[in-house]
Amino acid sequence: MSGSKGGAVHWLVRIAERAGHGRDDRPDIPASSDASEAWTHVARAYEFTDAELAAMVAEYFRLKVADMSVADPNAALLVPETMARKHRVFPIAEDDRYFVVATCDPTNVEAERALGFSTGRTLLFEVASPGAIQDAIDERYSPERAVETLLGGIDVSEDAVKLVEEMGPESITEDDVTATPVVKLTNLIIRDAINAGASDIHIEPGRRLGAVRYRVDGVLRKHMDLPMAALNRIISRIKVLAKLDIADRLRPQDGKARVQVKNRGFDLRVSTIPAGGAEKCVIRILDSGSSLSLDDLEIPGNELERLRDLMTNRDGIVVVTGPTGSGKTTTLYGALRELADGRVNIMTVEDPIEYELPGITQTQVHTKQGMTFASALRAMLRQDPDVILVGEIRDKETAVTAAQAAMTGHLVLTTVHANDAVSSVARLADMGLQYSTISQVLRGAIAQRLLRRVCTTCAEPVRGQLTPDEQRLTERHGCEPVVRAVGCTECGFTGYRGRLPTNEVLVGGPRFQKAVEQRKGWATLFRVAQQGGMRSLHEVGLEWVTQGKTTLVEVERVLGQGLEDGAGEIHTGPPRILLVDDDEEARLLMRSLLERDGYEVEEAEDGHKALDMVKESQDFQLIVLDLAMPGLDGRQVLDQIRGSVDTAALPVLIRTGTGSDVLEAELLEAGADDYVEKSVDAARFMARVHAVLRRAM
Repeated sequence: MSGSKGGAVHWLVRIAERAGHGRDDRPDIPASSDASEAWTHVARAYEFTDAELAAMVAEYFRLKVADMSVADPNAALLVPETMARKHRVFPIAEDDRYFVVATCDPTNVEAERALGFSTGRTLLFEVASPGAIQDAIDERYSPERAVETLLGGIDVSEDAVKLVEEMGPESITEDDVTATPVVKLTNLIIRDAINAGASDIHIEPGRRLGAVRYRVDGVLRKHMDLPMAALNRIISRIKVLAKLDIADRLRPQDGKARVQVKNRGFDLRVSTIPAGGAEKCVIRILDSGSSLSLDDLEIPGNELERLRDLMTNRDGIVVVTGPTGSGKTTTLYGALRELADGRVNIMTVEDPIEYELPGITQTQVHTKQGMTFASALRAMLRQDPDVILVGEIRDKETAVTAAQAAMTGHLVLTTVHANDAVSSVARLADMGLQYSTISQVLRGAIAQRLLRRVCTTCAEPVRGQLTPDEQRLTERHGCEPVVRAVGCTECGFTGYRGRLPTNEVLVGGPRFQKAVEQRKGWATLFRVAQQGGMRSLHEVGLEWVTQGKTTLVEVERVLGQGLEDGAGEIHTGPPRILLVDDDEEARLLMRSLLERDGYEVEEAEDGHKALDMVKESQDFQLIVLDLAMPGLDGRQVLDQIRGSVDTAALPVLIRTGTGSDVLEAELLEAGADDYVEKSVDAARFMARVHAVLRRAM
């Protein structure tokens, strides 16, 4: 490692010599050597401790020596672990203007640029040895500390979510499951989901990071990302609460727990399934204290009156149809509460029992023990019931048993999977019932969907000219929108908050019974039902539109096929942005900024992949496009986007290495909505993104 005094040498060697430690056999460390490697050689050659060399470097560059022990955990939230390791920096502190990191190389201009852009702050260096920085990164970004950092500044205690003892005592022995940060973060996830009005929590594994998503108003939205090691501990904690086997990750498991949040009781239905070497966990949240009556459900007046008429029957079958999550059980429970006046015997067979109803006997299906819907229903007929709720008719045996119960003086309420009320006839026939039997026992059918209610905080009245989409929808539906969904922090940038039922209530009568018995087709049955006073799901949905409670876009999402046939799904979450750049670090920086502001982000490393993604999913609200890429460059991608009818209106923001008035004019003329230089800081980059999206709305 000896060499001459001539030629370019590393700056660390010059610092050692400047401090009076010159030697004849100067270490031969090229000026281009990595600072971490050079640090090791210099410390060994001159017999410096890491602390001594750090002090010399700090003095030379007039910087402070870093004190890792006082590092603010919240600073690590601004720098991804991959970036910290790549640039060998450790976050120390941050405020509105400055971001302080420890480094062993104050000459690292690339780190200064990348971190300054990522954080949107002026970067300040302090000096520490490579070993100290590595140890600090390992400690700060470990799974346990990552959870602690996520919890920093969040007001959540270990007893924010309490396990209700009726479900059995909580027994936890595994250290990684009972560690305080894991308990706190699990409580935070459950508490935030309940506060957000979520019906389900999805905890999903990924390659490096997992995701926690909430289903709010029927639509999934991302809540947070978690390191996989932390996510696995969270799932283990939830499995403990649900009395599942935390050691078994190779089989699906189902369990339940009962918790209290702010003195309100909630039932949790937990389901886990193996997923790529890890597990996915879904939690259904049920408000065990909920006691909604039919009046509380906001069913439109005409439909509510017809529904109540159906419940006055003392025999026959009343069917409720709709997809999963459409509120079928809530509507049926509301009806049962009105029927439970103490003068009738009401029994249910369910899988699972979603809510406990006072004054009603509820039975849980246990297929493995032989307790099926059909066997439970047969047993109930010996219990002198007046009203029976069968959670779902899934097969011929259950359908036939339910029909027999209906023909022997019992009112049977049940659900089937059908697209609308009239289609329930064909569904019952598919399961083996004769049309003559259906005509005798079917008293009516209720189809239900849930439309999202516009957010009252950000919804704006539709005044003057309609947007092209609104005009197209108006022409299709013959109904003009009253309000427009916008999006704000209150509604998670969806434009909607809460839901409204749209119901189709078919009340059977002699004409309908005759048409069923004659095996008339759907169109005839639908016409007869309409003549009997039934309004379609679509008609009821449009009534909510005219009242300013929802939008035509939402009616299309739930009841229609989109803005145009084959146009793809309507985007209902936060704005979705596609980043197109061959520089992986640049994509990482932009993703960090955009996701911090609540945007959904997808990435493409070249122009060809970007065009494929746009073609497959026309669900992007903005493309951020690098101009200089190998192969298909940004200008060529822009030309193809603007040359397609399907994507001609898609907003595009161009990123350029250098800027000029001529280049700006060329890009805008080619169809770019805006352009931004790569050298701008994070605040100006985000301002351009906001501006383009605002103009496109």
